[in-house]
Amino acid sequence: MSDAGPPDPSTTDVGRLVVRCPDQPGIVAVLSRLLADVGANITESQQHSSDPLGGTFTLRLEFVLPELAARRPQLEGALELLARQWGMTWRLTEAAHRPTVAVFVSRTDHVLQELVYRVRAGDLRAEITAVVSNHTDLEPVAKAAGIPFHHVPVTPETKADAEAQALELIGDVDLVVLARYMQIVSPGFCARFPERLINIHHSFLPAFVGANPYRAAHDRGVKLIGATAHYVTPELDAGPIIEQEVARVDHRATVEDMRRVGRYVERQVLAQAVTWHVEDRVIVEGPRTIVFA
Repeated sequence: MSDAGPPDPSTTDVGRLVVRCPDQPGIVAVLSRLLADVGANITESQQHSSDPLGGTFTLRLEFVLPELAARRPQLEGALELLARQWGMTWRLTEAAHRPTVAVFVSRTDHVLQELVYRVRAGDLRAEITAVVSNHTDLEPVAKAAGIPFHHVPVTPETKADAEAQALELIGDVDLVVLARYMQIVSPGFCARFPERLINIHHSFLPAFVGANPYRAAHDRGVKLIGATAHYVTPELDAGPIIEQEVARVDHRATVEDMRRVGRYVERQVLAQAVTWHVEDRVIVEGPRTIVFA
């Protein structure tokens, strides 16, 4: 079990409500009235409309409601009534809840180390319950953090069985993170965790593919090193993008310099994407995302 960090009293009785519905006048008013009627105090509100004339309206609210856990059924019942009247879909979570996360890795440790650090520091309010790898290189990292490590070797002949074994090992976690896991997961894996499967990769795609993209980018004089975190779909590296970042290099940068910068950027981008996800700040809208950062 990973060190989940010190208790955070600021999350007590804090709720998060994400609502989506056809855009129309009065949505904010009725939701604000509903929360006021049950005694909740709204502390944060963010909204987005794809088109005020017939588009989709998305709203994320944070609020404080004394004895939230006990009063949740009352709030959910009121939301169900509104959902039928306004054509809403909604999600209600409690900030005190720590989502469970399984992390898949191969041989590089930088993004796993960043996630472990942020959980331990209390910056990422989640619990890493398993590290799964097709190699044994990062077993010491997981063990040092008190996280169960599962070595599941993968070959072209055993890929399907290995994936099934990995899925059985992690169980029904809230989120799966591919933290530089150098295997392509199957459509069945994606279907098991819809909008709950996050990947990180460098920004050279599709210009520089293959085993050594940093060498190819260096040889072409690339000046920007970046990373992309996205939800995983059956279409390779084409899922909705959550976060991206770049860092500049110049002509003096060696291939190893570029790899080092790439590791820094990947750590930041993936950790930020995972944090936004567990805080209910990411809403998938077709091939895109709405991120209430």
